[in-house]
Amino acid sequence: MATQTVTPSAAPRTDFVAVARELAADFATRAAQHDADDSFVAENYAALKKAKLFSAPVPTELGGGGASYEDHCEIIRAIARGCGSTALAYSMHSHLLQALVWRHRHNATPPAEPLLRRIAAEELVLVSSGGSDWVDGSGKLEKKNGGYVFNARKIFGSGGPSGDLLLTTGIYDDPEKGPTVLHFGVNLHQPGVTIQDNWRTLGMRGTGSNDIVIENVDVADAGVSVRRPKGTWAPFFDVVTPLIWPLVCAAYLGVAESARELAVAHVQKRRDDPIVQITVGEMDTELANAVAVYDDMVATAKGLDYTPSHGLSNISYKRKTIFSRSATRAVSCAMEAVGGGSFFRAAGIERAFRDIQGIRFHPWHERRSYLFSGRIALGLDPV
Repeated sequence: MATQTVTPSAAPRTDFVAVARELAADFATRAAQHDADDSFVAENYAALKKAKLFSAPVPTELGGGGASYEDHCEIIRAIARGCGSTALAYSMHSHLLQALVWRHRHNATPPAEPLLRRIAAEELVLVSSGGSDWVDGSGKLEKKNGGYVFNARKIFGSGGPSGDLLLTTGIYDDPEKGPTVLHFGVNLHQPGVTIQDNWRTLGMRGTGSNDIVIENVDVADAGVSVRRPKGTWAPFFDVVTPLIWPLVCAAYLGVAESARELAVAHVQKRRDDPIVQITVGEMDTELANAVAVYDDMVATAKGLDYTPSHGLSNISYKRKTIFSRSATRAVSCAMEAVGGGSFFRAAGIERAFRDIQGIRFHPWHERRSYLFSGRIALGLDPV
């Protein structure tokens, strides 16, 4: 009797976007309270961790969920419809993670595989200090025993209260090369690291983006992943710029979409008013523009299969600026359409209005972005 060998099929991949949508509905029940309390969305982060969303984009061969870059953006967008703060904080972890995935795919050195495996195994939460660093870096590094001693105060540490690893920079005053920015990780649970409780802001109040104070923390020379001159546009930035902004903008797009849904529901009793009709039409047009630019940004990232360049970074910043204008205008129109009722917290739209303002302040803001694009157009260095 003939026998057949049956090859077991691979386990089906988790639909992480569907998981995010389900979680967002739960997050929405607490969003207003976190906003009112200025409190970090700790329970939401715990839910993301339980659902393995912090490791969702890690390649399956490294133990992760294997979610595509495009799906990762949609995960953030879905979460934002329920809680903008949770989505934005998660996007900060996400862009650091996707930079590691890019490095892994493109065989960059030092290899990203060890950290990616740890993220998959432990659901590590990454925290970015990009808001206080970007081109210039911040914090002081001094040579000691073949490594460095690090002192700094980092701002905008989104997700810090539940974070495990801060990916940050410090400045070493190299006697030969001058001020040099070093990139490395800092364990947030070690002595010498203190997370402040000072995130009191206009919007995105639940992100836990507190200052992080680092005092006399040792940094091993082997732990440094990038070295670059202070204040210059290094190749590192051309790697990360195209992948950062779709992820971050996804959070704000979800906020704008939720504001639109609330506004349309609120104005039903006045839908025959021509001014309401015009304002809703303007809102939808601005939102359509934001969606189109967002879709273009995601497509430009090519699932991380892009070649870094000044030109691609320039395109990314132009689109971020256009997106910012349209998304903020869409939410302003939502406020206008609803009228005085939108001024009340119970309506939910004023929170979206405050939250959406955050897109203006991610580096770079609009004028700085114009400077970046203008210098490139004139044949100058980007910075």
